[in-house]
Amino acid sequence: MPAPVQPTRTADPVHTADPTDPTDTADPARTTPLLPRPRRPYTEATGIADLPRIDEPREVAPADARELSRVFFLRLRELTEGTPEHQYVRNTLIEMNASLVQYAVRRFRSRCDGGDIEDVVQVGTIGLIKAIDRFDPSRENEFSTLAMPYITGEIKRHFRDTSWAVRVPRRLQELRIDIAKAKEELTVRLDRSPTVTDLAGHLGLTDEEVVEGLVAANGHTSGSLDAPHSDHGDGPTTGHTLADVMGEEEPALALVEDVQALAPLLERLSERERSMLRMRFGEELTQAQIGTALGISQMQVSRLLNRILAHLRASLLAEPAPETS
Repeated sequence: MPAPVQPTRTADPVHTADPTDPTDTADPARTTPLLPRPRRPYTEATGIADLPRIDEPREVAPADARELSRVFFLRLRELTEGTPEHQYVRNTLIEMNASLVQYAVRRFRSRCDGGDIEDVVQVGTIGLIKAIDRFDPSRENEFSTLAMPYITGEIKRHFRDTSWAVRVPRRLQELRIDIAKAKEELTVRLDRSPTVTDLAGHLGLTDEEVVEGLVAANGHTSGSLDAPHSDHGDGPTTGHTLADVMGEEEPALALVEDVQALAPLLERLSERERSMLRMRFGEELTQAQIGTALGISQMQVSRLLNRILAHLRASLLAEPAPETS
């Protein structure tokens, strides 16, 4: 009896059942393809700088990326900066560890608007590059332990410098964060909203510094003047925008201030001088008409008016005398 024929791998890898083999129970009418081994994104063949050649660094599995990164970091420290070998090793490390950036960006996804996520990824990649340049493999630490603070730090700095609607000094940006934390802590401790004095005492600042920080915090976000406006806070809108209800500078306000400042100066004038001013600027009489009413010439009226107006102008512009006790 002939020996049973064993299944073989052919050029097109399929498993063919042998009807003469009593141990082969496969259906002779069906062929089962053999699944090919998954392709590794790198080969064991020697590449540049005596390292494995990695065709798709971003597709390396995390476990493989950690092991390969250790080898690449050791080789990176031996190469001269600026050489093609150094550039290949450094770029490969960046690509293999790009998943760390994606992981860090997930924490800030809620603060991104649409296309801003790409900017955040680019900023995080800058942090990854800084970590690669400063990583020392001789310390025998995991690279991710150093890389994550660098990546998240760059992303936080990006939001700190670009998310403010109004540019304020960094000191006030950081003070806003401290005030927010102090508010949360004091609200729980005092069972009420903290006052400016409470915040100042908790932070070791003056009341003026806390007020400055609270005012600066208003510049973090801004509203559109074209947004619908509600007359009652959170109530329904009334069909007009915020720009429609915003106040404008009153041109006559400066005139009111001038009148209030001029009143005590007019009281110091003589009755004749006040009469001349009333007839000239209140009744709008001519100098000739004023002269006839007062029994003086037009030339005298002109000289008197000029002297009175010069006195009033100088008095308005003069610095007030200091009060004596």
